[in-house]
Amino acid sequence: MIKVSEKARKKVLEMMQEDGFDTTKDFVRVGVKSGGCSGLSYELKFDNNKLENDKLFEDNGIRLLVDKKSFLYLAGTILDYSGGLNGKGLVFNNPNAQRTCGCGESFSL
Repeated sequence: MIKVSEKARKKVLEMMQEDGFDTTKDFVRVGVKSGGCSGLSYELKFDNNKLENDKLFEDNGIRLLVDKKSFLYLAGTILDYSGGLNGKGLVFNNPNAQRTCGCGESFSL
């Protein structure tokens, strides 16, 4: 299960609408790929197509798609939003990450 904080929900809905996605039907696709300074990096994009190997979660009014491989790395993660002067934007709070880089965009297990 992946959770979405209230701050992240507001920002995601705003971004989806700006990009022309329907917030009631379309999805936020969350994944993990090789790369980044810590070995693995997060992916986040909007999508309107659910694939056969996707797991679908809904939290706080946001529909999330995660491929089965990425789910192993993301189980228990909270998607949050950090704004302000030193804000990073959308942030993954991943309890499985043993090490993260300074920017928070990559991690290792």
